[in-house]
Amino acid sequence: MATIFTRIIEGELPGTFVWRDDTCVAFMSINPLQPGHTLVVPVAEVDHWIDLDPATTAHLFDVSRRISRAIDRAFNPVKVGLMIAGLEVPHTHVHLVPIRGVHDLDFANAAKSVDPAELEAAAEHIRRALAELGETPEAGSAG
Repeated sequence: MATIFTRIIEGELPGTFVWRDDTCVAFMSINPLQPGHTLVVPVAEVDHWIDLDPATTAHLFDVSRRISRAIDRAFNPVKVGLMIAGLEVPHTHVHLVPIRGVHDLDFANAAKSVDPAELEAAAEHIRRALAELGETPEAGSAG
């Protein structure tokens, strides 16, 4: 059975995307820790990140770096935190979170629900920053 992330990638469920290529996608978390919380997900449905092939791993982290630079520009945090927890969905995903301190990475503080317009506004800030940085992913809203 396909994971929720595969269903988002394939357009069966809505997602607010900021990046899409043949290897991975990035979309806004629907339970963000902070505004701008983005998930970078390989298209291949692999549960544990250590099981990704080396090329996919390298690409996933390169895209995560690029998007983190855009998050940094768009939200001006102290840092952009990166976390791979992977316990809630059995599909590798990198959390990119604009943070002021380590407490901003506590999933107990995740939003229970967010207005889709807020997710789209955050995504637009990231897309604009990606463009300013010269990044040209195939991106946009899906679903």
